[in-house]
Amino acid sequence: MLALSCAAIGTVQAATEQDKASSAILFQGFHWNSANGSWYANLQGKATDLKDLGISHVWFPPPSDAASLEGYLPRQLNVLNSSYGSETALKNAITALSNQGIKSVADVVINHRVGTANWADFTNPTWDCRAVTSNDEWSGRCGTADTGDGYAAARDLDHRQTFLQNDIKTWLSSRLKGVGFSGIRYDYSKGYGPGYAGLYHDAMAPNFCVGEVWTNLDYNNVDSHRQLLMNYVDGNGGKCGAFDFTTKGLLNQALSANEYWRLRASDGKPAGGIGWWAQKMVTFVDNHDTGPSASCSTGQNHWPVPCSKVMQGYAYVLTHPGIPTVYYPHVYDWNLRAGIKTLISLRKEKAITSTSAVAIQRADQGLYAAIINNNLAMKIGPNAWSPGSGWTLRTSGDQYAVWTR
Repeated sequence: MLALSCAAIGTVQAATEQDKASSAILFQGFHWNSANGSWYANLQGKATDLKDLGISHVWFPPPSDAASLEGYLPRQLNVLNSSYGSETALKNAITALSNQGIKSVADVVINHRVGTANWADFTNPTWDCRAVTSNDEWSGRCGTADTGDGYAAARDLDHRQTFLQNDIKTWLSSRLKGVGFSGIRYDYSKGYGPGYAGLYHDAMAPNFCVGEVWTNLDYNNVDSHRQLLMNYVDGNGGKCGAFDFTTKGLLNQALSANEYWRLRASDGKPAGGIGWWAQKMVTFVDNHDTGPSASCSTGQNHWPVPCSKVMQGYAYVLTHPGIPTVYYPHVYDWNLRAGIKTLISLRKEKAITSTSAVAIQRADQGLYAAIINNNLAMKIGPNAWSPGSGWTLRTSGDQYAVWTR
């Protein structure tokens, strides 16, 4: 499966950053508690600082009118006033970032939708009962079978319907692209066939494209988990990458239980998705769902890295292949900006990209160490390690260190 994936990639027109040795740095520009009515204005004011930090892409929260503050129960797709601010404020934030050379990525929630006043009275755009899959909870459903997992909090959309496809394509290529978005982050990607992600990708022709395929991780069968990531990329024709939830889960376990050996697979390569197809993986330490928000005790916290070990997570993802993600609270609420900026700067200095080579040196209880690109060495964990002579220590902190040569 993997060999076929890699061989086929040259025949598709993927999102730019997913189709090359990318030096992109994604910034998640919100957290679970960001919907305060003026969040876009806040992001607009941080454009210059994000440029200084080294960010290339900012992931925005869901932009459409929604029944939930956070935006994940979309209501009127074509109405771009939300709990984060007005459409004008959204445009202003995207423009401010663009003026700094930073691209904006939309959180695209198309697995499900709620009605304007009732279960499924869809407006802007208007859809009838055919838009709802035949196995949805709504008694009035009259679509075909779902092509992915269900989502009980809203109506599951039938992506087989041509009228629905056309309206989503127009929303992406006209409304979202029209306000300045040039990237896609697909929410709940396991909820519909990955081929539709490729179809909608083609309508927008994004610079950046990544899907959220979050499934249960069995630490005794890691390969089956990362195979699901590969299946998603295969299924969309290699056009969109996937968040590397396998690496995320392995970091959780390594950092919470000192089981750093989990980060090396039996073939000697990284054990997450980056060990199989790094070019298509987007790595992260925590996001709005998995981790806390403005403080360790707030937010979703569904699958967090230990709060005291977040910088170890960044020392891993910001030195390794894949496209790394930086999370808003860690920079602006947790006072980790300086350490994160140093790691980003070293990544850029040593030209580490989404496809860089990793030579793992140690992966033991209490220690992980690796050399990337043959010019940067790093270690995380409580146990001591050094790359030896000829290396210069460039940065270090609580249980992490990075050297260059």
